[in-house]
Amino acid sequence: MKHMEYMRMRQEQENDKPVRKIIGTLNTKVYSVADLEQAERQKLAKDMSTKVDMVNHPLHYNEFGIECIDAIEAATGAGFEAYLQGNILKYLWRYKYKSKPLEDLQKAEWYLNRLIKTVKNVKVKNKN
Repeated sequence: MKHMEYMRMRQEQENDKPVRKIIGTLNTKVYSVADLEQAERQKLAKDMSTKVDMVNHPLHYNEFGIECIDAIEAATGAGFEAYLQGNILKYLWRYKYKSKPLEDLQKAEWYLNRLIKTVKNVKVKNKN
């Protein structure tokens, strides 16, 4: 009998603990299925209300909290400037043939701004 009481007590303790569930990249504490459903609805509503910026921060280039461009910079080191130049050329080359030519020109501009920022940072580092 004592074992059954112990098991019942253990079950009650387990039921009082919050459950963790990963919702996208959001780690949310929930205490019940209703809380979990509400958190999922809130996240979905937030995601739907946020306009996706396909030039500066496309969703498919940001996973697990790191922007793809930052990972590429870390991986390519000194070759990062050439990578940026290649992307500028790519977007300028094909903008006339795409369904959203302005978006491609804005992407070329984004890569050019990133290249300017990178060159300025290198210049500052070399002076120090």
